[in-house]
Amino acid sequence: MAASRALGAVVGGLLAAGAAVAAYATAVEPRAFRIRTETLPILPEAARPITVLHLADIHLAPWQDAKLDWLQGLATVEPDLIVNTGDSLGHAAALPVLADALQVFRGVPGFFVHGSNDVHGPQLKNPLRYFIGPSQQRRDAPLERLDVAGLERAYAELGWLDLNNTARAVEVRGTTIAGFGVSDAHRDWDRLDETEAALSRMRKALGADAIGATLGMTHAPYRRILDAFVDLGADAILAGHTHGGQVRVPGGHAIVTNCDIPREQASGLSTWRHDGREAPLNVSQGIGASIYAPFRLGTPPEAVVVSLVPRRIG
Repeated sequence: MAASRALGAVVGGLLAAGAAVAAYATAVEPRAFRIRTETLPILPEAARPITVLHLADIHLAPWQDAKLDWLQGLATVEPDLIVNTGDSLGHAAALPVLADALQVFRGVPGFFVHGSNDVHGPQLKNPLRYFIGPSQQRRDAPLERLDVAGLERAYAELGWLDLNNTARAVEVRGTTIAGFGVSDAHRDWDRLDETEAALSRMRKALGADAIGATLGMTHAPYRRILDAFVDLGADAILAGHTHGGQVRVPGGHAIVTNCDIPREQASGLSTWRHDGREAPLNVSQGIGASIYAPFRLGTPPEAVVVSLVPRRIG
């Protein structure tokens, strides 16, 4: 009898602990927004520093007031350039709310690429399937087409340039920043040949000496994309998609990445190396998550402020 009571107490304690963790992961950490800061010495020697605000995986639903308030509060960062690596939408009705919230950044130049959630509405999935490999679209479920053209118009009105499978350039604080990117590699929408051709044309038009730094952007940081970006001469690469694993063992790496990037590089700043070349890689944990998997554990939502500064000499 005593043993039975003891076992019952243990089981009860485990259930209570599990309930507490679940409550924290769904009600607390998803609202524990933070700003991560990084510094990259990639600009020419005489260039003025540039503050880049990296936004990723907003996954906005129109009722998420806390997220909206925090997103608008990022204007206090006073960015010189904004990079949005996709999955901004999380609901079919989110576009007008997102467009209104982003007005605080009107006039700040930016680049953007899309994630699949900017094109299709979220699907109900079993979150446990993420533990057996990258997510797949359900073939038996109709895809809700979102207003991609409207999203792109909203970005264009802010002054942001489309880098989906192409390359563009913008002058920021006296330095020409070249950007190139791909559409969502997680859905095989990337067209690296088109990106490479556009980047080559831009470099010829501007002149290699006129470009102060080159940024590569992808929603999903698949190895093939990162390898290609290093080969194309990116001075830095920015990505999202992983949500930092969304669930992380305390003190450890992401359990899953939802792509093929090594788990230890699923979030934060690291270095990507390929064929003797390398580039700093910043993977954001992102600001939101799917409305059908609204949890985070050990991976608080974030925006990243990346300070671009002159290269170190010697």
